[in-house]
Amino acid sequence: MKPGRILTAFALVLLVSACARQIDAGVSAAPDTPGFLWGLWHGFIFPWSWIGSLFSPNIAVYAVPNSGGWYDFGFFLGITVLGGGSFFGSRKRRRD
Repeated sequence: MKPGRILTAFALVLLVSACARQIDAGVSAAPDTPGFLWGLWHGFIFPWSWIGSLFSPNIAVYAVPNSGGWYDFGFFLGITVLGGGSFFGSRKRRRD
């Protein structure tokens, strides 16, 4: 990939992410608010909770309110690392 395209893609991602923010009602500092570890768990069980949410309105895939950035980071790690994420798709299969 050419350096100009990489810089353009980076600038575009930076421009779009500058608009992202979380509403104040979605973040809480209460002691029982889900944080990093709950985000990790919710990210790990995401596929099953998503399927369950299709059939029951009482099941959610994302906790609101949560602690904010740390919950989001845990959720992201839970989906990508614990849940398999990009790891399984990146392996090349050998054909013998």
